[in-house]
Amino acid sequence: MKQRLVTLALFGAITLPSAAYSEEPILDEVVVTATRFNDKSSNNPINVTVITKEEIKQSSARTVPELLSERSGIATRDLFGNNAASATVDMRGFGAAAGQNTLILLDGRRITDPDLAGVQWSAIPFSAIERIEILRGSGAVLYGDGATGGVINIITLTPAHEGISTSIIARAGSFNTTELQAKGGYFSGVAGVDVAASRFHSNGYRSNNSNDQTDAQANMRWLHDSGELSFKLGMDSRSIRLPGARTVQPSLGIDQLTNDPRGTSTPLDYATRDGNHVALDWQQSLGASDLNIGLANRNKNQKSYYNFGGFPSYRDGDLGVTSFTPRIRIPHEFGGDSSLVLGVDMHRWNYHQRISNAAANIGLPINTVSMKQRNDAVYMQNTSHITAATTLLAGLRNERIRMAGNDVFNAAAPGGTGPFGPNSSAAPAGNFSATKNAYDLGLRHTLNSGLALNGKVGRSFRFANVDEVYEFGPTFTNQFQFLHPQISDGIEFGVEDKFTTGNWRAGVFRNKITDEIHLDPFSLGVGNTNLPPSRRQGMELDARWQALPQISLNAAYSYTDARFLSGTFNQNVNISGKRVPLVASRKANLGASWSVTDQTRLNAALSYVGTQFMENDEANNFGMKIPSYALTDLKLVHQMQGWQFNAAVNNLFDRKYYNYAISSTATPGRFNAYTLPGRTFFVGLSYQQ
Repeated sequence: MKQRLVTLALFGAITLPSAAYSEEPILDEVVVTATRFNDKSSNNPINVTVITKEEIKQSSARTVPELLSERSGIATRDLFGNNAASATVDMRGFGAAAGQNTLILLDGRRITDPDLAGVQWSAIPFSAIERIEILRGSGAVLYGDGATGGVINIITLTPAHEGISTSIIARAGSFNTTELQAKGGYFSGVAGVDVAASRFHSNGYRSNNSNDQTDAQANMRWLHDSGELSFKLGMDSRSIRLPGARTVQPSLGIDQLTNDPRGTSTPLDYATRDGNHVALDWQQSLGASDLNIGLANRNKNQKSYYNFGGFPSYRDGDLGVTSFTPRIRIPHEFGGDSSLVLGVDMHRWNYHQRISNAAANIGLPINTVSMKQRNDAVYMQNTSHITAATTLLAGLRNERIRMAGNDVFNAAAPGGTGPFGPNSSAAPAGNFSATKNAYDLGLRHTLNSGLALNGKVGRSFRFANVDEVYEFGPTFTNQFQFLHPQISDGIEFGVEDKFTTGNWRAGVFRNKITDEIHLDPFSLGVGNTNLPPSRRQGMELDARWQALPQISLNAAYSYTDARFLSGTFNQNVNISGKRVPLVASRKANLGASWSVTDQTRLNAALSYVGTQFMENDEANNFGMKIPSYALTDLKLVHQMQGWQFNAAVNNLFDRKYYNYAISSTATPGRFNAYTLPGRTFFVGLSYQQ
């Protein structure tokens, strides 16, 4: 009954405004994710939404993942709730592998790396974000490997308005959290620069979970005849302590989840990351055509220490990528205002990791793992406006990957004769290559009423990353385990409408996944594998409505059915028809914003996430799920000329919850969970000129 009421409430929020208003539609947002050129969202049969800078300011979300989770079809998973340091975004139900099936871009360039470290969400200060573009469903034609669930493109500010601009934001709150963000810029009308920096510290909700982070970036822009040159660079540095999980095992009377939810079982564990990036883009109009040539380089160094109950592991890894991405958009007469996008993507990855038993011994590592990876792709996407109301999109991509791995073992290194496989062998050198194609075929038609209908079919793919490739086998010897590429065939249909006071969108989708790549470190001797066929299907609803001049409302609802279609897993356990772990079938969000006065606004947000099977429970027989939870957030904003004061409370009713847990296959009833913060308070003061 509760789920039915939520659905009815959302349906009412979506359908009622369209009947009540009939004014001219609002202007379409300009997006780049749909074509890799500036374009209007209504020009293409795609499922794309935009989170504007104003919506970011009004939201009670503290991090980009929290902001994204307010939209339908997007779920988030966090281990600690400390500035999104270990957060994952999941589009359309990929569970444990969500981070490798949702492609994250920064200004059109991938920041999803070919490892399992995850995206450094907090490296992009909120004050530096212009907008966020969400492309649901595959974006594989334009962006390639790993865009199965969709693409999220974070667009940062560039100099656009003449004169000097400055802003500073200070924030403080629970768990000794402090944050300072500063931004300044100048634009002459021809050339300009924007610079942003931030400093963050928090002790964290959990013991042994302090987080310190420093970030900075600069965007420079120069306009010239019929073109533009932009240069972007940035750096980020983070150090975080890792509190580990809370264990529950009723047979031994262990219940850390209830008795000590904020404690730690890993007081010695920690991780650090230092990264930098630089990018150059040249855009030029060649008559009616548009040319873009991009060149970028990004590097990161990651260090981590895990005690593992007295069997320590220290890792020091470097990952770098250089990309060259030229593309051109050529208009043509077929169907009127139509265009063809042609492009090439070239990525060169270098991975180097040293493994030891302590930081002091890393100069003489036990294993030194190296991997070189090359991704080369060509793509084309044609958009034909057959009539003023009908648009046809067709795209094709061909991508080739080549990987070469090498491992050097030193038995004389400290810990080199330890009892476990990673400390007693070198993986034989390995090579892998594969070529895969992606395609999209979409149609959009706008009715006389302004209602737009969208339909699309397509194929996407994913290659295993280096952390999924380098694993140990049944005898605990290191191996390079190369897997079949993952394939997803999908179909979706949507309907949307925009009007003077708001907009709404509804969609259904269905994806069939074959050879899904799965990392399984919890079952001895598996390492990684290609899973049996699975299916993701569901429904997404979104609505935003300016109900009154002082009140705006928004709503989102998702239903996701993620399950295995056939086959066995982990010692021949039948998983046919079983649900994919870490995927909630139902998720809902409600939001309201009230302009109390011309200077004061109160925002409220309610989020609900349904139950999920725990990781490692592919058979759905563990007997316990991750419980559902509902959270309420409030934010008060007061504006006075260039000054703004805000106060926020998250998890208002102090709900005890977690959204990630691992069940045990060896001990009945035992599982590990990662508790998330209860009620938290934050205040902030900012100035903008």
